[in-house]
Amino acid sequence: MVETKTGNQIIFIGNKPFMNYVTGVVMQFTTQGVKEVCIKARGKFISRAVDVAQVALNRFLVGQINLGDIKIDSEGFTNKEGRDVRVSTIDITLNRKE
Repeated sequence: MVETKTGNQIIFIGNKPFMNYVTGVVMQFTTQGVKEVCIKARGKFISRAVDVAQVALNRFLVGQINLGDIKIDSEGFTNKEGRDVRVSTIDITLNRKE
């Protein structure tokens, strides 16, 4: 997790167990009091990011948060073999209801 300049949080989705990410989102809204959490993922972890957002919205924080912006993109980089590769990315923003 990374804190941005505005006090909002970014959660990067990876290989950890699914519920670790859901717990991270829930904790940011409940104990840290942030107004916005951004869930970011690349490649094969995009579906896990969508699942994390949906479980937080529909099971743990029902009526407390809204789905904000969803941004999709792709990033290019050079892999270990020296080939140029593009990978899809997603940013899902969840906002606290006022």
